[in-house]
Amino acid sequence: MINFTYDVLPGRVLFGVGVREQLSIEIERLGGARAIILCTAGQERQAKELARKIGKLAAGVFSGALMHTPSTVSERAVALVRSLNADCTVALGGGSSVGLGKAIALRTELPQVAIPTTYAGSEMTPIIGETVGGLKTTKRTVKVLPEVVLYDPELTFALPVSVSIASGINAVAHAVEALYAKDRNPIVSLMAEESIRAFALSLPLIVANPTNIQPPSRGDPYGRFAARDRL
Repeated sequence: MINFTYDVLPGRVLFGVGVREQLSIEIERLGGARAIILCTAGQERQAKELARKIGKLAAGVFSGALMHTPSTVSERAVALVRSLNADCTVALGGGSSVGLGKAIALRTELPQVAIPTTYAGSEMTPIIGETVGGLKTTKRTVKVLPEVVLYDPELTFALPVSVSIASGINAVAHAVEALYAKDRNPIVSLMAEESIRAFALSLPLIVANPTNIQPPSRGDPYGRFAARDRL
């Protein structure tokens, strides 16, 4: 018998085609009324469209998210959050947008909604990596864990296949890391192994047809986000 500790992280996950349409409901569930939408420059159009859809709940858009979460960008975003009197954040995109949401939460304790468009899985971890003066550091705290994650497979359709595959391989690497992590345990190992299996099935299907939304097998009813959604 193996003795182990398994800590369950708090959070609410919604998965399915079209769940992005429930954003307004989730913002209000968090007690929010003025959400700022975070994204990279390349996703500004999508973010503004999202802001239009949630109407009066949108306080504004910050489209300056960058890879590795530079502290200078985080401070600019926090200044905008305060000037707009925003009471929650919505991160739309990949690790850069989610990382910025975490950086804002670390400084302001505002609740977060994450709407991922890639597979790496930062939105499901209490870990933040920030770059200060060219040096990247990481820290772990539940203060940066998003309260709500909306997984909508349709949001991945616009990704170039090369980006989908690179992101998927990154997710596989995270699953492998979980197998030898210092705080590993049998429950997480089961999820990590299933993640690797699901990506091995799904990534070739994405190459063949990037808009394929069907599960890769009868034994995998969760489709494209199967692996990440369970980590």
